[in-house]
Amino acid sequence: MNFTIDDVNILYEDNHVIVAVKPQNMPSVPDESGDADMHTVLKEYIKQKENKPGDAFLGVVHRLDRPTGGVMMFAKTSKAAERLTGAVKEREVEKKYLAVINGRLKSDRGTLVNWLRKNPSTNVVSVVTSLTEGAKEARLDYEQLETLGAISLVRVVLHTGRGHQIRVQMAAQNCPLFGDVKYGDKLARGSNLALWACELRFTHPVTGDAMIFVCYPPEEKEPWKKFQLKKYLENFYN
Repeated sequence: MNFTIDDVNILYEDNHVIVAVKPQNMPSVPDESGDADMHTVLKEYIKQKENKPGDAFLGVVHRLDRPTGGVMMFAKTSKAAERLTGAVKEREVEKKYLAVINGRLKSDRGTLVNWLRKNPSTNVVSVVTSLTEGAKEARLDYEQLETLGAISLVRVVLHTGRGHQIRVQMAAQNCPLFGDVKYGDKLARGSNLALWACELRFTHPVTGDAMIFVCYPPEEKEPWKKFQLKKYLENFYN
């Protein structure tokens, strides 16, 4: 897909970090598809904006799965990259998501803990036992915000950053994400995955300031437009 910098909403930028909204279906970093990716597009943007003669530095601190849209941060210096990467590793970076699931979870609030393993040849992640070779622990907290008919809006706080984590853990509860054909949604074929990284909190790697960024999913599109997103996103600041 031919994404450009015009498709990327930059929320914040200084000499050390850049925070921007990744469009859905845009890779976070270069992959085998050859499609324009977030990292490359932002590097080119920095190079042109700052009139750099050579390659611009841009450190990858975390990633979003290709179908997932929402807020991401990158480091503009090696020092910032080292500190932010360390903060992610130490779970000092808080990432929140909104998801629309099929059905309704048994409890309105809770913690899901699973062991996941990725099959690299199929790019499919499965729930396995803790003793399975290559298994990694996946942990998240959730709050079920609203149910409308056959779908529910869920807020998720990730404590680990496994590939496809929210998708697989919700599918394991028999509540696959809306639009997630890979992990069990048979009804919403052709729809974008209803998963959005809507809040990011971290400590600035140089100034030490608390950084909080919130961005909305595409409110005008299904299934998001069915829910009162403004009410729930305003609560993210609390």
